[in-house]
Amino acid sequence: MNDNPEIGKSLQAAGLTTNYHDLGNGAPVVLVHGSGPGVSAWANWRTVLPVLGENFRVVAPDMAGFGYSERPADGVYSLGRWCAHLLGLFDALGLTRAHLIGNSFGGALCLAFTIAHPERVERLVLMGSVGLDFPLTPGLDQVWGYQPSVAAMRGLMELFAYDPGLVSDELAALRHKASIRPGVQEAYSAMFPAPRQRWVAAMASREEDIAAIGHETLVIHGRDDKVIPLDCGQRLNRLIKRSDLHVFGRCGHWAQIEKSTDFCRLTSHFLAEGLS
Repeated sequence: MNDNPEIGKSLQAAGLTTNYHDLGNGAPVVLVHGSGPGVSAWANWRTVLPVLGENFRVVAPDMAGFGYSERPADGVYSLGRWCAHLLGLFDALGLTRAHLIGNSFGGALCLAFTIAHPERVERLVLMGSVGLDFPLTPGLDQVWGYQPSVAAMRGLMELFAYDPGLVSDELAALRHKASIRPGVQEAYSAMFPAPRQRWVAAMASREEDIAAIGHETLVIHGRDDKVIPLDCGQRLNRLIKRSDLHVFGRCGHWAQIEKSTDFCRLTSHFLAEGLS
């Protein structure tokens, strides 16, 4: 019996064996994680899954190359490939439409997916989201340039959190261990090699396409985010006409963890409003 909480169910999506979590009942909500080293859907959404699962069917996949999902044999990663993987997940699960919640890198993916497949998306939540071009921050450069060590992982986690007290030696060691599983760092270093400004641009959608999004959208950002600047959330809010912006004070890049209770309440209310 598997006792690793990061490993959930398994299916084939876009030709890749995909690890995902699927719990609760009701309108489907797909959660797309960020791009931190050693990340998995469970690591990213562990505080959110059981709460949203009380009122929704919550699906959280490990995207191609991350977590416990299969890594493409050619080692090539792109926004288009990740979008195709997400579409494959929708199709494999028979999800005609679903709400989307994207964190950071996952926000860029959810934006691109919504632009490409608007008929498959109900409501959209973008948290600390990438998806626009902006000057690479030292924080994001540090995240994407991670070289495995417990000290480096702890430094990243303290960068993510407004309150470094949230980061323990045990948590840093656990995430470091996840980042050095066989093949994980090799895949991660292939995704965003230096110089990294080009990958910010590669993850961005065209502003005119973002402005054409007609879905009700909730943009969430930490005021004190050192990885993705608050300006990105404000720009998304200005571009997407049917959007609201919520800024958490005393919050970094970990809104779903640092403000977990408020994040779950806010998103649950927003998604429930969209139910007919």
